[in-house]
Amino acid sequence: MPTGAPGSRSPALAALTGSVLLLVGVAYGLWWYLFPDLILGEIEAAIASLGPWGVAASVGLMVLHSFVPFPAELLALANGMIYGPFWGTVITWTGAMLGAFAAFGLARRFGRPLTERLVPRRHLARLDGWAERGGWRALLVARFLPMIAFNLINYAAGLSRVGWWTFAWT
Repeated sequence: MPTGAPGSRSPALAALTGSVLLLVGVAYGLWWYLFPDLILGEIEAAIASLGPWGVAASVGLMVLHSFVPFPAELLALANGMIYGPFWGTVITWTGAMLGAFAAFGLARRFGRPLTERLVPRRHLARLDGWAERGGWRALLVARFLPMIAFNLINYAAGLSRVGWWTFAWT
């Protein structure tokens, strides 16, 4: 089937899919290697055992959480117990924000073009108009709704025309 034909996959999309699957596999392997029993004390001990690299590992795991679902709450609690409430929060928040920007950027770069091919233009035009007129309100409110996953919001915002700055402050 020629590239661009309905139902065909572009080489870039195939490479992206393969990369994501590989990342997910490596992430799960790394998570289960570092934290086999998912017990908070063990997570805390594993991070603490890394010494100064524990901060980088914690930030990296929070970034990874944007792509691979795992109980980041346990990691956040361990960060608080190891580094104290203030620095534990800073470390966890830094990783979460870096992951959020990565998810937003990937959705904007790869998801938006795919969405433009799958969704009729009139629907996208309505969504884009809504995002430009006041999508920040919905984005901000969605951040406070516990039943909407934080990571899902990052990807959805990347598919819309919400700007980087608006995404950052909400």
